[in-house]
Amino acid sequence: MTAVLPNAILEICVVVGASNEKLKEICQAVQKDTAQSFTCFSPEIRSVHVPPFVTKEVSQSGYVVQNFTRTPRHRSFRKRKEFKRATSASSNANTSHKEPNLEEIGIPNNIDLQGLPQFCFPGELQIETEPKEDHYHFLVFTDVLGTRTYGVVVQFYRPIQEGSSFQNGHAHWDIAVHHPRMPLYAPFSICVISKFPYYTAFKDSLSCLTVQVKSCREVDFDDKVRQFAAKLALVPSPPPGALHLVFDLKPLQIVLPSREDPKYPIVDLDLHSPFLCFKPKCILQILTSILIEQKIVFLSADWALLTLIAECFILYLHPLQWKHTYVPILSKGMMDFLMAPTAFLMGCHIDYFNKVNLEVEGLILVNIDEGTIKSSNLADIRPDIPKMPLEAAECFTQKVKSLQLYYDLELSHLGSCTDISDSRTLRKDWQQNLNSQIQEICLELMVNIFREVSAHLNYEYRIFNSEEFLKTRTVSDRPFYKKVLETYIFHSFLKARLSGKMDAFGCMELRIYSENDRMKMLDSPRRPTMEEMALRKEHTYDFLMIKRFAASMPNLPVDTLNDFPIDHLSMKMNKPENALKRNTKSIRRFKLPEFSCPLAYSSVIAWYTDFINLLNRAINSTGPESSSLLARYYYLRGLAYLMQEKFQEALLDFQNLYKTDRDIFPKELVKKVIGAMPPDQRKHASRKSELKRLISIMLEKEGDVIAPDEHVKTFQLPKTHMHKEDFMKRIQESGIVKDVDTILRLFDALTIVKSENNKLNYRDMTLDQCSTTKVVSRSVFYLSAETGHLKQIDPETFKDFYNFWKESETEAQEINLPLEVIEHLNKNESVYKLSSSVKTNYGVGKIALTQKRLFLLLEGRPDYVEIAKFRDIQELENISVMFFPLRIPALKIKTTLKEPFVGNLKNERDLWQLIVKEMWAGKTMADKHKDPQYIQHALTNVLLMDAVVGCMQSPRAIYAASKLAYFDQMKNMVVPKTTSETLKHKINPSAGQTNPQAVNALLYTPGPAVHQGEDENTKPRLWCALSEGKVVLFNATTWSIQQHCIQVGNSKLNCMLGVEFSQVWVGSQDSSIYIINTRSMSCNKQLTEHCTDVTDMVLEDQGSKLSQKQVHSCSLDGRVICWDVNTLEIKTDFQLPNCHKLTAIKLHNSTLWCCVGDALLEVKKNGQLLRKVTLENPKGSHAYFSCFLIFPEKNQLVATCGDKGEVCIWDMKDLSKPLQKIQLQDCRSISCMILVKNQLWIGGKGSDKVRGKIYVVDTFKYCVEKELVAHIDMVRALCCTEDRYVLSGAGREDGKIAIWKVE
Repeated sequence: MTAVLPNAILEICVVVGASNEKLKEICQAVQKDTAQSFTCFSPEIRSVHVPPFVTKEVSQSGYVVQNFTRTPRHRSFRKRKEFKRATSASSNANTSHKEPNLEEIGIPNNIDLQGLPQFCFPGELQIETEPKEDHYHFLVFTDVLGTRTYGVVVQFYRPIQEGSSFQNGHAHWDIAVHHPRMPLYAPFSICVISKFPYYTAFKDSLSCLTVQVKSCREVDFDDKVRQFAAKLALVPSPPPGALHLVFDLKPLQIVLPSREDPKYPIVDLDLHSPFLCFKPKCILQILTSILIEQKIVFLSADWALLTLIAECFILYLHPLQWKHTYVPILSKGMMDFLMAPTAFLMGCHIDYFNKVNLEVEGLILVNIDEGTIKSSNLADIRPDIPKMPLEAAECFTQKVKSLQLYYDLELSHLGSCTDISDSRTLRKDWQQNLNSQIQEICLELMVNIFREVSAHLNYEYRIFNSEEFLKTRTVSDRPFYKKVLETYIFHSFLKARLSGKMDAFGCMELRIYSENDRMKMLDSPRRPTMEEMALRKEHTYDFLMIKRFAASMPNLPVDTLNDFPIDHLSMKMNKPENALKRNTKSIRRFKLPEFSCPLAYSSVIAWYTDFINLLNRAINSTGPESSSLLARYYYLRGLAYLMQEKFQEALLDFQNLYKTDRDIFPKELVKKVIGAMPPDQRKHASRKSELKRLISIMLEKEGDVIAPDEHVKTFQLPKTHMHKEDFMKRIQESGIVKDVDTILRLFDALTIVKSENNKLNYRDMTLDQCSTTKVVSRSVFYLSAETGHLKQIDPETFKDFYNFWKESETEAQEINLPLEVIEHLNKNESVYKLSSSVKTNYGVGKIALTQKRLFLLLEGRPDYVEIAKFRDIQELENISVMFFPLRIPALKIKTTLKEPFVGNLKNERDLWQLIVKEMWAGKTMADKHKDPQYIQHALTNVLLMDAVVGCMQSPRAIYAASKLAYFDQMKNMVVPKTTSETLKHKINPSAGQTNPQAVNALLYTPGPAVHQGEDENTKPRLWCALSEGKVVLFNATTWSIQQHCIQVGNSKLNCMLGVEFSQVWVGSQDSSIYIINTRSMSCNKQLTEHCTDVTDMVLEDQGSKLSQKQVHSCSLDGRVICWDVNTLEIKTDFQLPNCHKLTAIKLHNSTLWCCVGDALLEVKKNGQLLRKVTLENPKGSHAYFSCFLIFPEKNQLVATCGDKGEVCIWDMKDLSKPLQKIQLQDCRSISCMILVKNQLWIGGKGSDKVRGKIYVVDTFKYCVEKELVAHIDMVRALCCTEDRYVLSGAGREDGKIAIWKVE
């Protein structure tokens, strides 16, 4: 049997109390009336119980039994051996002068037994004359690596009386042997320590134990504790998910709750306890103190509350983590810990309040008993804690009001429960639901506080722009953020965000973001929208009204702002009558077998056998549709098999787990199991097809894996001259712009220089010319004659440009338009540039530029005059307006709708002409190409022009800025009429990334047939597979990004398949099939039986039920596997002979058609060849088929010869030669093809450079109807949306998706 159960709930069980010698002295002193001097003493460890309790040293095969636990152990603790049978008096006398027998016990490395007694008795240890009630408290230990272990302690009293028997020289105290004058009771404690915070479960377990040990004989005491510990050592911690474990310890039934999700911690305590002790405002203050890493001390008269309340606040912060010193209980001898110079979170008894308050400065004292918070050493002065952000705090306070915190009120309408077990179950269910609500509210609080952090992150360079983030905060919120941004808590949080960790924060952030929020995250540069301005004005107006109202009322504080609901956050407020409800999964409870004799080897083996039998019964009664529940059963059964040394059976269960839920797959444990298997067993396991692949994956050497960079950096201005590559990196780090081509144009603009004397452009001069000319600019340097000259930008130029850009951003944030103006603009419009006050023929005011129009802000009154929408502009002209004796530079704008606009822009005229021309051209290009991102790109160019002119301040600045006028140079590019009429829209899955990525596969999934409300999960979706294992998800109704990245492996993704509404299967170049859960948007299932690239998949639907569906997948090496969708088991598996390039499969009339490069094969589902189709070239070789499909209505086979640009159509009845051949003009290669209605849509590459082309073929006339050109790279993927639209995805040079109308 394996020595110790992996993930067992028990680490160690320790009994603490007075030593037998001390008790003997006290008992003897009682008879002499001197007992008072012995009433206080120090606690000692009396016994230690550590698994394994039963062992089989050597297995039958001769191999030493393995220990698969993660906790290393050291053999440092020695305890006296206690003999069960009494020896003779003479023997006692002889042995009393010898060294006692000692037994070494293996103690986990992270547990320090030396300091444990003072934690078990943090107060004084006293002998009492009457028994006291049992008292429980809770401990948390943290090792040097930050790993925490948890303890539950029970203190109880046993009567001590001098007995007549001595064993091994030690007195044993039996009840009622003598009757002394005064009954005495000695305190004992039992401490259970675990890796898991099962506070309630261990408290219930110890309650069952104390009933037995409080009055038992001393000789039986250790046996009962040991049996108790041995029982707990058999119990595994349940894996994350909707399965709780239950076991009996008479008279109670103990429940081990699981984590609802791997992203959440274990919660086995009453999370609402702080709400019973503190008001919401005080809770927010405590949370703020933790977030800004203060020295925090909790105080209470109840030791138990110290840990429970502290743990609640730690859980409220999740997924942010407290990484500093954490000691929720300080004993009397540990009070000097409060003098620590760094941040900490500690707890001590309320008796020390005055001493701590007066003698230690800089503490935040939280009085649990009174529900108050104050600073130490500052009498009657509130702590200087910054206020939490107003909107987040108000949202939290409102939702807390909706909680039902009192269980008795919940039961007021119910009858009395007559069964204690049912009563406990009802209470636990209520508590679990309340805990879930509180977790959701607190998580939402964290998201609302930090939700806009991601908008200021540069993921590629791992940079957080803290200065820009602070600028976007309101003035009242900045003190909070200034402190938080300097903490280690926030630094760790940033690491997780920059690493793309999809934790609970990431999931909720994704869930609460509106489509506009998601789009704004991708916009660069960002400016406040009209909607945000209106909300800001409304907020300011409310605040001023409240101040006015408060000023007229006596004793009314200004913070009555909290009485007004704030609706600016995206999640709706919950009204008190509509309490917050969370869609929790239905929880299953699995009861463990009854314990018999946990200290006997045979009984333990029998217990695990019963455990396995119960799991077998549960697995057989659970349908494949409950794959999540089955995964939990497989996990538990795998552990049970390990304990019986049935390694092969354990691996089979872990293999099933690997397929059904990778989130709980114990990878390191499986590696250890495979490594520990005897060679003959491993060889036998490798012969099984199910285990062969798993074993090979686990034994793969990861090689020299470069540890990922987890540093969080801040942007720093360069201090040395920059070449083109270095400049590009610096600009991308700064977050100004990411697009490489735009940065190269900016580089050219900043390297345009002048000479003060002859106005020459020195970047084009030779070395000889340069040697005789005085160069003024700091931006150009030249190399030797062999290398020619090379442009460079110096640090001062970069600094000037950067500062001007940031100043412009700040000014844009401060723009405050009147409500009368805001009403005329769209809610998503933003003002990107304002001119100086100028005279125009429309009046005097400032010209404002948005992404859609130009308008005039009139001076003197809050009025709006539209100048022109960019699409309506007809002509721009630089003119001069005569104002004797001056000629004032002016800009004239002609439109189709109104009289020309003339603005006397003076020295701003040339810049505004460049800006308006670029925006006009960008809008024209966007309309031509149906690509709204061109507008955002044009805005970026415009703001870069403005920054270049602003930082150069020279006559050549306008010429330099003109280098950034990209769209003005491209506006005359012609889009073919057919393309323009058919193209509806373009979207960019690589938005926000430095370089575009190839679109390798597209999949459209419709919403469910039954309408299920406004949930985003019910809307049609477009799935886009990119490189490096990234899947981007679009809302197929609005074509906005719904999720930026679902990570499935790290390799190129080749194909996707929708299976029902709940699953998307993704075939990868790494030979795996990843299964995405479309509800949770997570990938926790993986099929690994293929050995090379998974190239295609097809769904076989034999009925409406999931159990009647199968998926056929193929890999490049010619292997075809049929999967049962319900169970993920292999139904059939065959290998095509002599096949090295199987690229596609199709299902037709119960047979499979396979494309193997130079042939198309029709095979049965068992791999038996039926027919073969080839096509000979004139030279005698076989043509290469790039893709194919079957036209069932016409019973035709269609294939494309990619190297010839030819489409061949066969009649399925006669495959000897093609029925028709269609030649595609100017086609170099073909990569994809789909059938839409009666049209073939064929995507590939045109012969004109690298332009992606789509050919639309009429299947009746056998001719090309349309040639569509909308991509600058090969069309790699096509898909259809319900015969209404066709979507095409292009290679990495383009990286966009075009949406085409189907006629």
